[in-house]
Amino acid sequence: MSVTNIHHIVIVGGGAGGLELATRLGDSMHSGRSVAVTLVERQRTHLWKPLLHEVAAGSMDPDQHQLDYLAQARWHHFLFQLGEMDGLSRARREISVAPWRDESGSEVLPRRTVHYDTLLIAVGSRTNDFGTPGARDYALSLDTQKDADRFHQRLLNACLRANAQNEPLRPDQLQVAIIGAGATGVELAAELHKTTRDLLAYGLDRINPERDLRFTIIEASPRILPVLPERLSKETTRLLRALNVQVLTSERVTEVTRDGVRTASGKLVPAELVVWAAGIKAPDFLKDLDGLETNRLNQIKVKQTLETTVDADIFAFGDCADCPWPGHPNPVPPRAQSAHQQASHLVGTMKRRLEGKAPLPWTYRDFGSLVSLGEYSTVGSLMGKLIGGAIFVEGYFARFMYVSLYKMHLLALHGFARVFFGTLARLITRRTEPRVKLH
Repeated sequence: MSVTNIHHIVIVGGGAGGLELATRLGDSMHSGRSVAVTLVERQRTHLWKPLLHEVAAGSMDPDQHQLDYLAQARWHHFLFQLGEMDGLSRARREISVAPWRDESGSEVLPRRTVHYDTLLIAVGSRTNDFGTPGARDYALSLDTQKDADRFHQRLLNACLRANAQNEPLRPDQLQVAIIGAGATGVELAAELHKTTRDLLAYGLDRINPERDLRFTIIEASPRILPVLPERLSKETTRLLRALNVQVLTSERVTEVTRDGVRTASGKLVPAELVVWAAGIKAPDFLKDLDGLETNRLNQIKVKQTLETTVDADIFAFGDCADCPWPGHPNPVPPRAQSAHQQASHLVGTMKRRLEGKAPLPWTYRDFGSLVSLGEYSTVGSLMGKLIGGAIFVEGYFARFMYVSLYKMHLLALHGFARVFFGTLARLITRRTEPRVKLH
């Protein structure tokens, strides 16, 4: 305990896992315990990261789905600190939080330190461009809501510009190249196919979607969705090609230019917009964080209890953690279900720590993978003991399971009543709104 006899639990990162953990700890520990739960996060609002491709495509209005951290903190009895962690002192048991500035660069909040007795790091991951020339200058990522909004604005502007011009389209105009055929890249391509056609229906009649629009997925591996079952990859490839999405596999990107993408085979893919969705790494500041052990992707190495390998008072989970997966050659994969399971486990671990008990090991349970192709289809494989392995699912049932993943996240944050009535309200208002976000 600290000298004030209050045990300070500090969670850094308000993504799916971090926010769920702060909410559940705040609810369970605010009464009758000398515990203070603090969440440190660099954004004002939260949006479930797997939805960002829908925001980028314009099929989702983020204002209807984002959550205000200050409000959540008030409702669920934890403290919120706005800012980005950029340092750690294990000897003093405190983290440093960088100054927070507004869009004009003016300082709103000064540099601060936050004391902890138990520190839980869940800062997620960022897109890894592997130092590819031109990637930072000409490719967009989908790491944050701001990134997704930026892409959507550029897409809208590109369509408006093309519809207004009198001269023929350039070879790269209205062409979108998506680098990386993981779930994000695949889902974005399908979502864009639908929303761009909805957009053109609102008076942009000089653009022919079949002739003028082209979406290309570029993947270095021999097949798309390389970490998922092969059958899932084959079915998704078939569905994408039916939508006239160009799928290029075994093509490693060597350069991103103003006019497109070059690959190692010498191919040039013309593109007005380029999205980099290949590879992840944890934030760079974790690399030399006061002696914490990290891997080549900056992920913090943890034990199966989710404690860091060098400090039992510091835990890491989610995409920023390199967590062992017994019986498998690779660590636990960076998926939303991983962070959700880890957050649930850590609720019990924090209660055990307060009682002076040792943490229990956590074991990842793989419930399968689902890939949504928007309104066209959803495909996936489900895992479970009851079915004795994996089963392939497709269509409405798979879509229901995909949507259920998001609803589970909302239930962990809000409870059943609020999720039910919020869903009902969106179903009603959706009928009075455009099918695609037009601003």
